[in-house]
Amino acid sequence: MTITRRNHGRSHSYWDDDERLPGVTTILDQALAKPALINWAGDTTAGYAVDHWDDLGEMPPSRRLDRLKRCRWEERDAAGRRGTEVHNLASGLVVGAEVHVPDELVGHVESYVDFLDTWEPEPVLVETVVANRGVRYAGTLDLVADMGGLRWLLDLKTARSGIFFETALQCTAYARAEVYINDDGLEKPMAALGIDRVGAVHVTAGGWELRELNGSEEVWTTFRHLAWLQRRLDGARDWVGASVVEVPG
Repeated sequence: MTITRRNHGRSHSYWDDDERLPGVTTILDQALAKPALINWAGDTTAGYAVDHWDDLGEMPPSRRLDRLKRCRWEERDAAGRRGTEVHNLASGLVVGAEVHVPDELVGHVESYVDFLDTWEPEPVLVETVVANRGVRYAGTLDLVADMGGLRWLLDLKTARSGIFFETALQCTAYARAEVYINDDGLEKPMAALGIDRVGAVHVTAGGWELRELNGSEEVWTTFRHLAWLQRRLDGARDWVGASVVEVPG
């Protein structure tokens, strides 16, 4: 059996031969409540309405409603594209490659370069697929690097709001994977890497911050529970049966 990542435009999926494996972020998105997203959606829509009040007032009501419904997804997608571009640039920078930096990302790149200059990480794995067949998940870690005398597994985050607690679950899942896929497409044991710490680097246009994350047994147990829950919820649509048209008996 072989673990592979298949890219589909801006999305991707993971496969163990012909069996699809849920991604780490998919598990967290589907099984973990995120109240902050509810607040974000409301605040984003309200902010858009205030900033575009006059333009909205000139629209027919149905078009105005459609515009307000879509604005939060457009902001999310723009943030996602920015994050993807920063990740792509960062994966080149950490191995010393020359990269072309769009004007709108100069601040982010300068911040990341400052992180590299400060900590001088020596990359071990960059943008690498990992998987755990026992728990049934896969994912793509950002970076494993040696720095400060320790081996770190690091995730790069670019959200304005900073690092959320689910990042600890995400990075712990990567660190507790059974295998990683090397450059030759071969599976190698993750445990042999000897990860000492998990952490996240929060990069913005104005600076960076390295945060250590809890990668303990407690966090690992919590992620496994969420993976179990996500598998059960995957078939939840079948829990509601067909309409009953006859009175029993």
